[in-house]
Amino acid sequence: MKISFVYILECADNTYYTGVTSNLEKRMIEHNTGAHSASYTAKRRPLKLVFFAEFSDINFAIMREKQIKKWSRAKKKALINGRFENLPNLAKKYFT
Repeated sequence: MKISFVYILECADNTYYTGVTSNLEKRMIEHNTGAHSASYTAKRRPLKLVFFAEFSDINFAIMREKQIKKWSRAKKKALINGRFENLPNLAKKYFT
């Protein structure tokens, strides 16, 4: 069974980056060295790993990454801070 990770980085410009990988240590090195110069994080260093979760199924990890990417900053921050009880109330709501 291969473990996959969903992770959130806090960038130097105070934005969050969410990604998925099967090798978190290697991916962090790539992010922090700017190995992919055209990537979102390359010009937003230094980066800080603020959250990660392990998954035994890569498909579920990818699904969770896509879900988190759609979340508001407040909802991501609640996840990072372990305030799981706040997550349902922080869903984006659009009022007309």
